[in-house]
Amino acid sequence: MFRGASAINMDAKGRIAIPARYRDALRVEHAGTVIITVDIEAACLLIYPLHEWEQIEAKLRLLSDTDPLERSFKRKLLGHAQDCELDSHGRIVIPPALRSFASLEKKTMLVGLLNKFELWEESAWQQQMDDGNTLIQSQDLASNERLAYFSL
Repeated sequence: MFRGASAINMDAKGRIAIPARYRDALRVEHAGTVIITVDIEAACLLIYPLHEWEQIEAKLRLLSDTDPLERSFKRKLLGHAQDCELDSHGRIVIPPALRSFASLEKKTMLVGLLNKFELWEESAWQQQMDDGNTLIQSQDLASNERLAYFSL
């Protein structure tokens, strides 16, 4: 499981270092392979370990190729999906088109979300966090069926 946010500098070649605490699991359980694609709602990238991505692909196979919305959804996720291998230093290269999509330059945030990572441009991540905090504070969580009984 991935959790926490890590500030990571991307080098001039578009490489980021995966935090050391995740490298062994990615190498052993996922053959050192991750799949990077675009998020469907935000200007960030999604990074899935190989076996997690295979589960996403299985769900995508169930979507129609004739329904325009479902086909567009598949095109967006699969059309941007790139296989990336961890190098000997635990780094992955973010392809230029994906860097452009998420406006990634040097300062990035890698955020663990249980089965995947999100990769954000640092200021976009901070804005997302600010917007999320405003949203949470403006809502009556008890009226949300899924959150009403969630406790920390």
